[in-house]
Amino acid sequence: MSSPAFRRVLRRESHSPRTVAMIIAVVLMILVLTYLGTEIVLYLLAQPALLLGPAAQAGFLIGLPTERPGWIIILAGVVLAIIGFVFLFLALAPGRLSKHQMQFGERAVLVDNGVIAASVAQHLSEETGLSREDITVGVSHRTVDVTLRPGLGIPLDAAPLKSIVQTEVDSYELTPTLKPRVRVVRPKQNEDEQ
Repeated sequence: MSSPAFRRVLRRESHSPRTVAMIIAVVLMILVLTYLGTEIVLYLLAQPALLLGPAAQAGFLIGLPTERPGWIIILAGVVLAIIGFVFLFLALAPGRLSKHQMQFGERAVLVDNGVIAASVAQHLSEETGLSREDITVGVSHRTVDVTLRPGLGIPLDAAPLKSIVQTEVDSYELTPTLKPRVRVVRPKQNEDEQ
């Protein structure tokens, strides 16, 4: 069905790139290395340092545990740990785009979550007789959230509607699969959730 190249294309198109995070990390590293290189060159040319020369930087780092207050060291450590955690999270967490893979015969296509939501809403409109404006559908990575607002005197129960939504979503053969949540909101009531 799908070759390794096709699977790579599907993954690339369904996950967001980490370009912005990478550019920020590279720019920060270039700035730090440029500064350190400039200080070393100025030291070798016997010129005054911009901020701290290499010898002063080494002395600062060596004396850091004893000459600085403990809370400053702890605060600096926490800030560096948070920055490191953010970059680690961006490197390891999957950045998903709002798309799902859908089987189409022997092939798979990527479908935007908005298209899935519109299709489910249209199907519910046809099944229930409600106008399209009375049905709100949102699709996230793992759920389909459906809210129906029937007029006064229109009996709707969430359980059969949930079954209708599940059957419709299952017919799309989506990866990853979606679990429906259906709410019927009455005009004079709060929410009746199933």
